Formats: sequence, C-alpha cells, structure tokens
Amino acid sequence: MEIENIIFDFGGVILDIDPKLTVSEFQKLGCKDVEKLQSEAFYQEIILKFEKGLLTPNEFRSRIREFLNMDFTDAQIDHAWNTLLSTLKKERIQTLEAAKKHYALYMLSNSNAIHYDFFVKDLKDHFGYEDFDALFRKAYFSFRLHMHKPNTDIYHYVIRQENIVPEKTLFIDDRADNIEGARKAGLKTYHLNLQKGQSMTALFNKEGLLLENLEIV
Repeated sequence: MEIENIIFDFGGVILDIDPKLTVSEFQKLGCKDVEKLQSEAFYQEIILKFEKGLLTPNEFRSRIREFLNMDFTDAQIDHAWNTLLSTLKKERIQTLEAAKKHYALYMLSNSNAIHYDFFVKDLKDHFGYEDFDALFRKAYFSFRLHMHKPNTDIYHYVIRQENIVPEKTLFIDDRADNIEGARKAGLKTYHLNLQKGQSMTALFNKEGLLLENLEIV
C-alpha cells in the first residue's frame, strides 16, 4: 500500500543528540556523582516526568538540585541540559522541505519544555520557521500531550487527531521500542540504524520521494 503520511521522530532522526555531553557538562560544574544522571531512578523520577509534562521547568530544576545535591543556577542547569542537543542540519531540513511536496509530514517527539525552547529558537534563527508546525503539517510533543512513546496511546492519539490511515502512514524512529509501539498501533515503520551511520536524508531521493528499496515493516 502506498505511503501517504510520514511521522518522524525528532531526537536521533532529525536532530543529533548525545546525552554524554550533558553528563560531561555537569561534571564541569563540579558534580562528582554523575553516574546518578545515567541511573534508572533519574530517568523514571525526573526525565520521564518532565517529558510527560508532569514537571514544570522550575520543578525539573529543583529536582536536579536535590538529586545531585548541588546548588546550580537555573542558567547552569539549562545550559548543561541543552548541551546534548546539536544544531539542526541544513540538509535534513531541505530533505523535509522536499518530502512535504509528496507526503503529509508529522513529527512525534518525546521531549521537554527546556529542550523545546532551545531547538525552536534554532529553527527560527537558521531556517526562518516560527515553530515546527510551520515545517510539518503538525508537530506533536510528549510534554504537551502528557503521553510518551513507546506507549501506544500516543500513536493512536496522532492517528485520531489527523484522521490518517495507519496502513498508509510510515513512522521513522531510531529506537527499537518506539518502533515496536508504532507497529502495535498499526503504523508502518522504518527503524533508522544510527549505529550503522544511517541518516534520514538517505531514505529519500533528491525529489523527496522515499526510496523504493526501504525495509518498511
């Protein structure tokens, strides 16, 4: 069945991310117990809740201070937290601009309010778009929806909101668990393999059409 819609993940697919850079930045700020930042407790109690919009930015910063037992300023926390984000690459934006001539494009991202402000400013400053809804037909963020990939409810929400046919919709993500969640929701999927150096730009030809030999499942 022909693909009519494409839903893109953001971090890892459109934007390169490296969480180790944030860990390193907190080390530079004097934190000696940085392994806490890579713990399951940190993910479940702080990151996941922030990405679901259950913590405000101020609550998130307070949790960071308490968790690491450090008296960081708001600016120091925001800078360290945003260090894991790269800047948007011109060729990926150009690929999206070409692809939107052929498909209805959407974005579905597990993200948070601090990161959002950072990459929206990058998008506006370097590419002239006011926000991601100006680049995509619609951009969905977990912290606004209070839902989180890979739970199927977030995929079903997008499907209902946009009234799209799952079998005609391709979901692209770099995480296997998110791909599995999308499959359970009935979407067609492509797992972008970052370990093998895959880039989302390589999935399309110069006209913005998906390559015919992609392993879509």
